[in-house]
Amino acid sequence: MEGTTDIPTFQHSNLPSGGRLLAVDWGEKRIGIACSDESQTLAQPLTTLTRRTGKRFPMQRLLALLETRAVTGIVVGLPLDERGEEGASARAARELAAAIGRHTGLPVSLWDERFTTARVHAAVREMGGTTRGRKGDVDALAAALLLQHYLDAKRGSGV
Repeated sequence: MEGTTDIPTFQHSNLPSGGRLLAVDWGEKRIGIACSDESQTLAQPLTTLTRRTGKRFPMQRLLALLETRAVTGIVVGLPLDERGEEGASARAARELAAAIGRHTGLPVSLWDERFTTARVHAAVREMGGTTRGRKGDVDALAAALLLQHYLDAKRGSGV
């Protein structure tokens, strides 16, 4: 995908059409997590995992969430730049998606997460709220927005 300017749209995915999906909004410090309902209609924020500087992704915590939520597939946000190109963050998200797939045996898909965090900030401001001191909540909400976009696109494609 490197060098492309196309905005990714829904493509047939290897994710099952039923059961809960979990979304991972990757960040260097915080990883937002969201989960869908079993019908894959609605996404809701779940939690935020913290990654200490220089430390590995908290895979064991993610594995515990997957088990308790009976997840059937995972959507990992792909942080593309404004032109739709991949940089270091997108490469790291791809590596994370591959590692999650290896550790879980579950199907994993990547989905464009461009501007999800900015949209969450704007929505909170529109409602008269503030995100000050609530970075973890913002990341979990961004994961929910990412997953909702995925679910809506999947439903719209007739898959």
